[in-house]
Amino acid sequence: MPIDSSHTLGTFLRDRRARLDPATFGFGAGRRRTPGLRREEVAQRSNISPTWYTWLEQGRGGAPSADVLNRLASGLMLTEPEREHMFILALGHPPEPRYREPEGISPRLQRVLDAMPTSPAMLRTATWEVVAWNRAAATVLTDYSTLPRDGRNILRLMFSNERVRAAQDDWLRVAQYVVATFRADAARAGATAEITQLVEELSRTSPEFEALWRSTDIASHGDGTKRLHHPVLGAIELEFSTFAVEGRPDLTMMVYNPSTPETMEAVRRLVEGT
Repeated sequence: MPIDSSHTLGTFLRDRRARLDPATFGFGAGRRRTPGLRREEVAQRSNISPTWYTWLEQGRGGAPSADVLNRLASGLMLTEPEREHMFILALGHPPEPRYREPEGISPRLQRVLDAMPTSPAMLRTATWEVVAWNRAAATVLTDYSTLPRDGRNILRLMFSNERVRAAQDDWLRVAQYVVATFRADAARAGATAEITQLVEELSRTSPEFEALWRSTDIASHGDGTKRLHHPVLGAIELEFSTFAVEGRPDLTMMVYNPSTPETMEAVRRLVEGT
């Protein structure tokens, strides 16, 4: 027998309501027959009518709107995974992307990067800000620690940094790929408003960026090959892959692997200073 999704939503709402401490929100503890908030208290916090909320828990009244679900997510203090799950229960699909400024990088994620001593690796946001990297990335690609925080954006480096530009084997091809992938990433993350200032800035300072942005090309990131002219290693080839970070939809991991054992050994010696 198929599960009625409306009753599944009601069960989820009741469970999350029961987990909230009334005193935390300024509601008197008083005599309560069940733990957690009352239905009318959740409705008050979510700015919806108590009747409508009661119907949702009872599986009545049809599917709620995305606006109502977002209010409930706030009222029930849902985590992002919980909010997404609620949308799937109620509407059959995840919510529309909602960009949020990235949080800090956990020591666990930094250790993942550091565990790849000969593979340059980094974490970037949907707006292509580099927020973490390993020693190999600093040695082979760019030492981001020497740059101001707003100078660690990959597009700014690609179009405004002569050293980065000169290091590319085919700068125009790389620039086309970067812009097309950046456009797709920012839109997918719902970060259209956040990139406006960066796009306007680069359009003023780089006619090449402006032309590529106007082309409206879209590309998806994945695997590929990057050829660089390194000041110490000379011409090198790296194979790159991109990975989603579980639990951190705001981040993408990029890993560059030397394409030959000889290149890997040369990178190892350079990183270790031997």
